[in-house]
Amino acid sequence: MPADNRKTTAAVLLSGGLDSMVAAALAQERGHQVHALTIDYGQRHRRELDAAHTIAERLGLAGHTQIALDLRKFGGSALTADIDVPKDGVGESIPVTYVPARNLVFLALTTAFAESIGAGRIVIGVNALDYSGYPDCRPEFIAAFAEAARLGTKAGIEGGGFAIDAPLQYLSKADIAREADRLGLDPAWSWSCYDPAPNGMACGACDSCRLRRKGFAEAGLVDTTPYSEDAPELTG
Repeated sequence: MPADNRKTTAAVLLSGGLDSMVAAALAQERGHQVHALTIDYGQRHRRELDAAHTIAERLGLAGHTQIALDLRKFGGSALTADIDVPKDGVGESIPVTYVPARNLVFLALTTAFAESIGAGRIVIGVNALDYSGYPDCRPEFIAAFAEAARLGTKAGIEGGGFAIDAPLQYLSKADIAREADRLGLDPAWSWSCYDPAPNGMACGACDSCRLRRKGFAEAGLVDTTPYSEDAPELTG
């Protein structure tokens, strides 16, 4: 692929969550041809896979690929094993919803995807402010991975490498909600809940739901996502 095309073609890791939706839309706004990769890793919140397809369709992305990688074989997380999802508020330590090395694995796959389609840009919607304390969301991890991608790929050695964009890294969840609103995105296209209620609604109580709800409330915006009637009141 010509160098100019590599610079304007982006591979976006699209989970189906709010952050990845905004990251994909920002890449489009910046003039990139966006190809999305969604990974079915056996997560219990499988509704986000449907959300990823909805987002790709609504944004009119240049391409959308989904692959399966069954991390349930490893377990070790409330998202991939028979472990209760915590619903008592966001804590200080790394929670049991942490999936071992998830973003490390996912970025490696997205790098392979980017190299295969001739994309020179990789986009991920990680956030290092309003998040659950996962180590693979931190800026130093993203910077370290960028160097690994440069050293470990043909494109890195011969073809100009990859720019790794994390456009939401230093935004609060309220800022991200505002960006979604500015970009004309319907929050209901995305899905954040780790443990959907039996009726299919977001639980409103897991870390991801709490952070999302708090962000929209602080931004003074309406989250069109349907939440369970049992969702706790927001405090603080």
